[in-house]
Amino acid sequence: MQIYKVIEETITKPPIPHEPHKQSLKAWAMYCLRDKGFKVVYAQNADFAIEPKGAKKLYFKVTNNASDVDNTCGWIVWDSTTKNASLIPPPS
Repeated sequence: MQIYKVIEETITKPPIPHEPHKQSLKAWAMYCLRDKGFKVVYAQNADFAIEPKGAKKLYFKVTNNASDVDNTCGWIVWDSTTKNASLIPPPS
């Protein structure tokens, strides 16, 4: 899906770098996505959701530990070793 490519590009080439000592991963990811023009909203069973126009909400969770990832939604994973974020889209 095209939207996941845009989301991935947004978090891999962010408008501001993620600085864990200054902001949480969730706050940083939401800021980056809003800066790109996404409508980021509250989600009950995830960290946040993106509401694309004319489509279902896309749910995301964030983590600093890749072993937390499951197939319940999309994930944004921060690798503190490489200092890079990555996107794991939800299963189709």
